[in-house]
Amino acid sequence: MIIHDARFLTSNSRAELCPAPTLPEYAFIGRSNVGKSSLINMLTERKALAKTSSSPGKTQLINHFVINDAWYLVDLPGYGYAKVSKTSRAEWARMINFYLRHRTNLMCVCVLIDSRHPPQAADLEFMEKLGEEGIPFVMIFTKADKQSTAQTKALLADYLKKMSEIWDELPRYFLTSAETGLGREEVLAFIAEVNQQWVADAAPNS
Repeated sequence: MIIHDARFLTSNSRAELCPAPTLPEYAFIGRSNVGKSSLINMLTERKALAKTSSSPGKTQLINHFVINDAWYLVDLPGYGYAKVSKTSRAEWARMINFYLRHRTNLMCVCVLIDSRHPPQAADLEFMEKLGEEGIPFVMIFTKADKQSTAQTKALLADYLKKMSEIWDELPRYFLTSAETGLGREEVLAFIAEVNQQWVADAAPNS
């Protein structure tokens, strides 16, 4: 997929105020400081489309970007540690949960996971919740350039082994690096594949 156009559309604290669900939508979410904004900028090849910050909890709203006038990319607030109050975290959780359950054009949740760390409870619990709700998701492992290839492979194998203890069928996953562009073509090819299915399903029966 070639990204011809990528632009910020709107921010909302309420899912019902999001853009009309007329395009397929992909939500990106992960623990705070997982590298979400950097990954979004890498995928779209726009250096500052999503605002990056060294401070966890920067994203606090549902941020919509429209890509090629063909699909929505959504930047959701992170879960886990952030230097915000418990009240704010609870509000984010309610906002995110309502969005995930009621957004009719949500095709897939992209769960970002730091490839440098062993399985984290927050990630596993979030994905298990998605499974219970029947919400499609994929795993996107970030920051693959931050350690050796051997370390990345070992950690990834451990993660998939842990997932296999919970899941009968493992979710699809991608290994990425915002620095090197690793995984960009694979992630965008996946989105293009799902977009084609959206178009096919939307086409009137002949």
